[in-house]
Amino acid sequence: MRIVLASPRGFCAGVNMAIESLEFAIERFGTPLYVYHEIVHNTWVVERFGSLGVVFVDDLADVPEGAHLLYSAHGVSPTVRRQAADRGLRTIDATCPLVTKVHREAIRYAADGYTVVLIGHAGHDEVVGTMGEAPEAIRLVQTVADIECLEVENPAMVAYLTQTTLSIEDAARIIQRLKARFPEAVGPRKEDICFATQNRQQAVRLLAQETDVVLVVGSQNSSNSLRLAELGAGQGVPAHLIDGPEDIRRDWFVGNETVLITAGASAPETVVERCVDFLREQFSATVETHVTNREQVRFPLPQELRMPP
Repeated sequence: MRIVLASPRGFCAGVNMAIESLEFAIERFGTPLYVYHEIVHNTWVVERFGSLGVVFVDDLADVPEGAHLLYSAHGVSPTVRRQAADRGLRTIDATCPLVTKVHREAIRYAADGYTVVLIGHAGHDEVVGTMGEAPEAIRLVQTVADIECLEVENPAMVAYLTQTTLSIEDAARIIQRLKARFPEAVGPRKEDICFATQNRQQAVRLLAQETDVVLVVGSQNSSNSLRLAELGAGQGVPAHLIDGPEDIRRDWFVGNETVLITAGASAPETVVERCVDFLREQFSATVETHVTNREQVRFPLPQELRMPP
């Protein structure tokens, strides 16, 4: 067996910042320390922090008044921020700056009188937070078919935004149909799908063509990991989304395949290494890394953690 490791893979700048923020907050404030929703969508990351005394909540009523609360990388709505303030919570905002950019665009377009079409997945933490910025103005669409029944007050005043972790191709098809129906529709000067999502998708698009099986390390509730598995399958290659080596089935392989391994933006490299070790042990696999892009972006810690204690 030959393993091709895609690079870049795994943690993006936003995930790194969020995880470093939570680690630093634990060191400074101790535990229990509360996080609104999962810090990132990955089972291993959430379980590790849970073992350290972090409490993940979906309702601020579960957070004691005056406690420290960290907002996850996916962002939150203004309503959540107001509720936190009312409860006297000491908040730390670890929202990815690229998600914050989408929030600001939503606010600006809504203030200018646009109907804002948000392309994304219903119920995803990021989408819930973005829609909360201007709920009266935002319309959520998930597919091209949704465009056909979209109702807007003024067809000449339509703007669109996207969830940062979408499939590039899927988003492009929806935007193309939106512009066909609303020719004056406008979007952000710089697209919303984050650079890390694009880079990981591009790596799969290029490397899957020379492989027999694609393994994507990531959790089932990770949007960008799901998109990577869908993209691999779209290249005509069997593609499997796995949380770790325990999910790998021997009957997926004969033993002489070329296997592409990548990881979603919230998947730890330690889990990737465990998957590689499993295939080495089972199939005497050799490993090589193929670099399709290089990432050097780093985001600073939240302001709350940069201030002196």
